[in-house]
Amino acid sequence: MTTVGIIANPISGKDIRRLVAHGSVFDNQEKVRIVRRIMMGLSSLGVQRVMFMPDYYAIVPRAQKGIHSNIELISAPMCADNSQDDSTKAARLMAEAGVGCIFVLGGDGTSRAVTKGNATIPILPISTGTNNVFPFMIEATIAGLAGGLIASGQVSPEQGCFRPTCLEILNEDGSVRDIALVDAAVHTDTYIGSKAIWSLDQVSQIFLTRCRPDTIGLSAIGGQLHTISPRELQGLHLTLGTVGTTFTAPIAPGLIEPATVTEEARMKVGDTIFIKESPCVIALDGEREVEVRRGEHVSVRLSAQGPLVVDVSQVMATAQQDKLFMH
Repeated sequence: MTTVGIIANPISGKDIRRLVAHGSVFDNQEKVRIVRRIMMGLSSLGVQRVMFMPDYYAIVPRAQKGIHSNIELISAPMCADNSQDDSTKAARLMAEAGVGCIFVLGGDGTSRAVTKGNATIPILPISTGTNNVFPFMIEATIAGLAGGLIASGQVSPEQGCFRPTCLEILNEDGSVRDIALVDAAVHTDTYIGSKAIWSLDQVSQIFLTRCRPDTIGLSAIGGQLHTISPRELQGLHLTLGTVGTTFTAPIAPGLIEPATVTEEARMKVGDTIFIKESPCVIALDGEREVEVRRGEHVSVRLSAQGPLVVDVSQVMATAQQDKLFMH
């Protein structure tokens, strides 16, 4: 029986950057409509079962209402507490259940949380967050078809998926404390406070897995210097200061800030850079997550072990070539 997972984060796209910037709000009813279209795509391919992350708004059960579908819904066996840990737990349970693909509705932070719980199942991230560098801006109907083709085995992961790099935050003993999918920023604050980053005043270093000039968030700063695609096995390290080359970049929706880059260096897979600041806070994919206490020594490593990601365009091109939609 073909089963897919759906993780629809009810709190994505609603952080403090809605107050200090001008980001769009993806309300939960819009997420219901997105999931509904995903399920219609899945149903057309004969997917029989969806395991979903439970949430206070019941996004997936609401989505099934009003459509003709024989898909069986199964809630992941967990208690939700409306934090990003819900996405991590749900992804772990879905991987253990052997789903064929996990749809992720959220931004960079939700995709990161899902990756922390799942290293083996292909994910298809759909943008409903604040900074959407990692997820795809894509019509949900097409996403449903592409994810259904992967989950059902009609297109193999080798044909239709890729594994990007990620950033690993390492403890002094070399163990991995946390990860980032797009960017890690060293912030000279000594406490987390509000998690979201919307100012560069206290950002001293930025590590990037990808960047391009038409993106948003901290990777937009690197995008003024280089273009690094998600498939490239390299990254970028930037040191910020008061003397150097100054760029303006959109670091959040509607928020364009100057950034002065004093040093830049390409990173290869396996490269490890030590963080000199101590104490500090490290923001991961736009949110302050890791507190480094005074005297602690942490480092950042570029890893090739990012999540397995569905390449929607490649999947649909393979389906065309193999005439999978012909009757």
